Amino acid sequence: MDAVDREILRRLQRDGRQTNRELAQAVGIAPSTALERTRALRERGVITGFHAGVDMTALGRSVQALISIRIRPQSREAIESVRDSMAKLPETLGVFVVTGNEDLLVHVAVPSTRYLRDFVLDRLARRKEFVDVRTTVVFDYVQPAEQSELSDVVERDHRTSYG
Repeated sequence: MDAVDREILRRLQRDGRQTNRELAQAVGIAPSTALERTRALRERGVITGFHAGVDMTALGRSVQALISIRIRPQSREAIESVRDSMAKLPETLGVFVVTGNEDLLVHVAVPSTRYLRDFVLDRLARRKEFVDVRTTVVFDYVQPAEQSELSDVVERDHRTSYG
């Protein structure tokens, strides 16, 4: 990715609804160039899609939590099955398969702490394959507005510090 691609990516992450003409003008390139560059970023898998950001509080889901789950038996099939079933729940915002003491970390958004308690006790803790379920309430959640490549300086520092 060159500087033009990075700028296109940054601007689209800030506002994916802008027109191609607006994008081209902001980046300082021809509209045909902006269109081709954006198309190439999609084809290379850098841009994976466009979506609407949603305010969970406006949807009545103001309580967010991270739920750590340890499962047994410990197998690929069991972990993938639980991962997929958790991802289908309407409360779920994201599911992470992780290392460490837990196997999965599930990010949920619900209407209240009472709902969260009932969700954990009635729908999760009763599952026979779950041997441990721990819940951490999220006080604040900030999602970065944009993602980009790490700079060469960061990469060089990482190699120097870690090997």
